[in-house]
Amino acid sequence: MYEHDVIVVGAGGAGLRAAIAAHEAGADTAIVSKLHPVRSHTGAAEGGINAALQEGDDWELHAYDTMKGSDYLGDAPAVETLAKNAPEETMNLEHWGMPFSREEDGRVSQRPFGGLSYPRTTYAGAETGHHLLHTMYEQVVKRGIQVYDEWYVMDLATTDESDPKDRECHGIVAYDVQSGKVEGFKANNGVVLATGGPGQAFDHTTNAVSCTGDGHAMAYRAGAPLEDMEFIQFHPTSLPSTGVLISEGVRGEGGILYNSEGERFMFEHGYANNSGELASRDVVARAELTEVQEGRGVDDEYVHLDMRHLGEERIMDRLENILHLAEDFEGVDGLVEPMPVKPGQHYAMGGIEVDEDGQTCVSGLYAAGECACVSVHGGNRLGGNALPELIVFGKRAGRHAAGEDLGEPEIRTGYGDDVEDETETELPVQPGEAGLDTTGGVAADGGVTADAEGLLERAVEQQRERVDTLMDRDSGVQHAEIRQKLQNAMTDYVNVFRTEDGVKKALEIIRECREEYQNVYVDDPSRTFNTDLQQTIETRNLIDVAESIALGALVRDEFRGAHWRQEHQERKDEEWLKHTLISWNNGDPDIFYRPVILEGENKTYEPKERSY
Repeated sequence: MYEHDVIVVGAGGAGLRAAIAAHEAGADTAIVSKLHPVRSHTGAAEGGINAALQEGDDWELHAYDTMKGSDYLGDAPAVETLAKNAPEETMNLEHWGMPFSREEDGRVSQRPFGGLSYPRTTYAGAETGHHLLHTMYEQVVKRGIQVYDEWYVMDLATTDESDPKDRECHGIVAYDVQSGKVEGFKANNGVVLATGGPGQAFDHTTNAVSCTGDGHAMAYRAGAPLEDMEFIQFHPTSLPSTGVLISEGVRGEGGILYNSEGERFMFEHGYANNSGELASRDVVARAELTEVQEGRGVDDEYVHLDMRHLGEERIMDRLENILHLAEDFEGVDGLVEPMPVKPGQHYAMGGIEVDEDGQTCVSGLYAAGECACVSVHGGNRLGGNALPELIVFGKRAGRHAAGEDLGEPEIRTGYGDDVEDETETELPVQPGEAGLDTTGGVAADGGVTADAEGLLERAVEQQRERVDTLMDRDSGVQHAEIRQKLQNAMTDYVNVFRTEDGVKKALEIIRECREEYQNVYVDDPSRTFNTDLQQTIETRNLIDVAESIALGALVRDEFRGAHWRQEHQERKDEEWLKHTLISWNNGDPDIFYRPVILEGENKTYEPKERSY
């Protein structure tokens, strides 16, 4: 058994920042990650970091843009915390040596991004996330923080009181990919989940194969609700053949979208008469798909993104990586021809419900980054707001987990007096009603144990039994078949355009996937570097997360942000200025709601019609 004060699960931007902050607060800190830190998916973030750094810009403008972009479902305390702290954290990265792009006078460059009223997106070429990872990993190494890389975290060690707010998290159970061992990690102070997004629940995604919603699923089953999971961002510019991301920075520098008829459709068809290509991502993604559906798509699938007019010098200076991606994956030279692009699943606005300090309703369990929902992004995230979220809230989660008092949070978590627990939407039959064993062989939690070490030992034993059960089966169904079926259902029915019948169909297929998973087996008999075993466990997590996304999409009968429902073409502020929360409830999910917080430090954000 390994023991540390703070254990951070995941080594992307949020995880690295949380670990550095916890270490600086005096805690014995360790990172446990299924990947080497610089292989984390943060490295795929191309665009930049929004921060009000220039004269004429300020944090209040950034906060307003963020709240407007969220379609008024962001919580003001979280939105303002992000906007206030982003400048300091961005400058801190520069002091640590991050190679930001610069103007001729030496100042850090900032460019326009979608939904922003001021050019405040700080960047490092088209590889901002890559440089951010390397810069922070250097700081982890410098401080001597212990990193257990290629350890796949399988479960949390938590008590199981009936009320999740009475539960405690005392550590994690992880599988050493190199040796095949399953071991426990005791956390004396707390566990910080920084496991990234659930993009692999969809077939066409910009997310890496490692983005399987592990943190979401583990926290969900431990008792922490998932919040606003229906809000999935589809990035307007992914490459059709692979889902590889083409940065919003291309449009920020002046790139233009054209349909098959050579029309600049964002303006000519009235989707965004003022901002055009730099409208918010949900607006641009819907516009592209509408063009395709109405017969103006290229090859009936995508549109063109043209940056040729920017000139070779500017492209090579600021967007060189984009040229390589287009050439490598589509065979297109962006200097001489437009690039094919279409919307692809990119980001989850929802996640594990946390407060401004990253704390869940389960004592000792924290979350930060894309796996968490604080809620900054509400119904739609603005480009350039993901990376500041990682460093601002990663830092806060690390400090609080280490024992620092950051003051009383304004955002409440868990099932409390301020929640509404009625939904008029009839839900499909849930797994718990069918009596299914939802873990694939063993129970998800181990019961209350008198001491933390005893609890952790029991959790380790359960996961060892789980591995043995999966490995001992010599026939059944392979995880890849289940995963593909799940991904196809989510892509077909819970995509940009959603219908009630489609979402219900997705839930039926997800249920079938859960039933088929009861007979899943691992084909690879080896105990070391067994990616088949790891992906089998990841697939179970994807099933849980996909179900929560579809359930949220079913009950929210309005059109807000990235959530579009064919039957409900209006935003219903009187009914839906509230967050959707889903609790695991032993496999029979319970849905409840919490009002959005629109009262800020100096103002109340009054909902208005969004226009770009």
